[in-house]
Amino acid sequence: MGAGPSGALLGGGRAAALPCPAMDYAGLAEAAAEKMGLYRRDPGGWRGCRRTSEVSVSWRPSAEFAGNVYRGEGMLPASPQDVWEFIKPVAGGPRTKWDQNVKDFEVVEAVSDTVSVCRTTTPSAFMRIISPREFVDVVLMKQFEDGTMLSAATNVEHPLCPPQPNFVRGFNYPCGCFCIPLPGEPDRTQLLSFFQTDLGGYLPQTVVDSFFPASIAGFYSNLTKAVKALKA
Repeated sequence: MGAGPSGALLGGGRAAALPCPAMDYAGLAEAAAEKMGLYRRDPGGWRGCRRTSEVSVSWRPSAEFAGNVYRGEGMLPASPQDVWEFIKPVAGGPRTKWDQNVKDFEVVEAVSDTVSVCRTTTPSAFMRIISPREFVDVVLMKQFEDGTMLSAATNVEHPLCPPQPNFVRGFNYPCGCFCIPLPGEPDRTQLLSFFQTDLGGYLPQTVVDSFFPASIAGFYSNLTKAVKALKA
């Protein structure tokens, strides 16, 4: 996916192409959430690639695009509600403060109370080999009966989000985070996350394969520091 529909008149007074048909944002978000449930229940085929004191990272080939899906699993020293406050995808939330991979986050359209179309920009990374990226996703927030909270997302187009200069458009395929309560341990949370991202542009595969495990480890490390600081 790339540019959204253009609203400008072309040279010579010709009308621009008609807008794309409206995307079923809610349906796409729900499908992404269902994929997260399938990934969570399917333990097969994951290969470990990085382990730290905060997270175990594994991967397997993606069925969505010609890349990999990564799985991160770790325990955080805070309640699920506190962890959720740090990671939930809302405008003005703390994510841009603690997550070094998120420069800016904006809600483009609130589809419902639980579904929104969002634009995220990321700074340059990996010693500037990876230039700034932008992502446009539909995001679903969901709470389950056992108290587990899920944020799930997948890439979409939106007429208010044409590709911006100075950014490479990347694409998140179904991805998300589960905040899972631990019975008898109210101040600890299992955070299970899935990432499958096409960074776009022309990057050597070795760079991509090195970047994601390191980036996920950094995500868990920075989140752990953030929730510890909250309790200090």
